[in-house]
Amino acid sequence: MVDYAAEIYQGLYNTEDIPEEMNTRRKAVVGKLKTLQSQAESIVSFLSDEPKVQQLRQDKAYNLQLLQEQYQIGPSQIDALYNFAKFQFECGNYSGAAEFLYHYRTLATNSERVLSALWGKLAAEILMQQWETALDDIQKLRDIIDGNTFAPILQQLQQRVWLMHWSLFVFFEHENGRNAIIDLFFQDRYLNALQTTAQHLLRYLAAAVVVNKRRRNAMKDLIRVIEQEAYEYSDPITQFLECLFVRYDFEGAQVKLKECEAVLENDYFLAALKDDFVENARLFIFETYCRIHQCIDMRMLAGKLNMDEEAAEKWIVNLIRNARLNAKIDSQAGTVVMGMQFPSAYEQVMDKAKALSQRTFMLANLVVGAPQT
Repeated sequence: MVDYAAEIYQGLYNTEDIPEEMNTRRKAVVGKLKTLQSQAESIVSFLSDEPKVQQLRQDKAYNLQLLQEQYQIGPSQIDALYNFAKFQFECGNYSGAAEFLYHYRTLATNSERVLSALWGKLAAEILMQQWETALDDIQKLRDIIDGNTFAPILQQLQQRVWLMHWSLFVFFEHENGRNAIIDLFFQDRYLNALQTTAQHLLRYLAAAVVVNKRRRNAMKDLIRVIEQEAYEYSDPITQFLECLFVRYDFEGAQVKLKECEAVLENDYFLAALKDDFVENARLFIFETYCRIHQCIDMRMLAGKLNMDEEAAEKWIVNLIRNARLNAKIDSQAGTVVMGMQFPSAYEQVMDKAKALSQRTFMLANLVVGAPQT
């Protein structure tokens, strides 16, 4: 990284010279690297020998005994592996850091260091854009954080908030990330963390729900959370959903949709979702408007969708054909005539079951918290 900084300096100032402090820093880094490499040499050599590594098992006690008796590798060498891996990460060798941290986790017994190593491995995988492996690391971190019930509540909250933030790098790159972010953020513990200290993450949850056609059932829960946190956080994306699903303000929703485009263009995580978001947002406007009106003027609807009349007609024709909506277009009258639509039996059963589950959970909490007589 010092060499990289020197290259940037040379490019900026068009010179071959390097500041003395950079040379001094480089010597210090190389010296520390050699020291850490020497301390971890025995265990690195062991891990480089595949037949030896295959002798290891899932049992950490067995592994430690094997390493001590046959290869004279003890806890100090394992700690040296952690320090060496951490320094490799700081030097920009992310693949080496990820590999060493993986092996450290299989050998170390210090739970705090193991958790720290997993965070470091996740960071390395993100920087290398290894999204599949990073998704596995997120699940492992989640299992450790949720399983550590004896940790202070504030520490658990902090760890969950960190995980939600770090996961954005993965969820908006992985092919299944739009489902994964909804599954994680709507978990009770993580939703509580979001509402407590990270309300700004509502933007990313809202965007994921809007663009994910398979998870439309999450919209009701999302709107509930947006309403609850409106006093604390709002942006054009959450305001668009409020206008559309709470106030049924179609003109306001149209204005907010234009603002959403600017927000999406300038958001690192959401820039690639702009077209999908706008397309699905228009679909939400169309569906919501159609639930209220049975016969819709095409010109008026084009205005609601922020499209010209010809483009709106083509868009609606494709929508009716692809989504198999119970609707037809009267070209002479310039209207869209909607058929009556009712929730399916499956949707009704699922909604009632979810409501009963929430009531049962609340009653159980009341019973547990009630004073004993």
